[in-house]
Amino acid sequence: MSLPEKIDADLKGAMKSGDKLRLETLRMMKSALKYRQIEKGAPLSDDDVIPVLGTLSKQRRESIDQFRKAGREDLAQKEEKELAVIAAYLPRQLTPEELEPIIKESISEAGARGPQDMGKVMKVLMPKVKGAADGKLLSEKVKEALSKIGG
Repeated sequence: MSLPEKIDADLKGAMKSGDKLRLETLRMMKSALKYRQIEKGAPLSDDDVIPVLGTLSKQRRESIDQFRKAGREDLAQKEEKELAVIAAYLPRQLTPEELEPIIKESISEAGARGPQDMGKVMKVLMPKVKGAADGKLLSEKVKEALSKIGG
């Protein structure tokens, strides 16, 4: 079963069970996927779905930070619950320890000599982790690794 099919099936299940938050989150995901499908002009594959869901989860993480800074714990908790629903459809996220060897390999593949080669490394790295790591975390880890060799 493809990801879009799974989301559709889970949406129907959420309607039947009356799980309002899950239903709203799945509808929002389906809407974002529909926009992407219209942009692409063709049905979405799982490889097309993952970046869309990654963007939605990133938006939730940013909202959580903003709500916490504003002292709105109630809204932050709602966003966390939505994030949990979205995350269930994404690949398992890699830990910083699991990312380290992949980053080192990408640095050597790109022939990077320091922080100025960040773009080259990210270009090699991103296809390897495809939705399994947050871009912000990757960026920080690559920057840290490049500063050690170039600094």
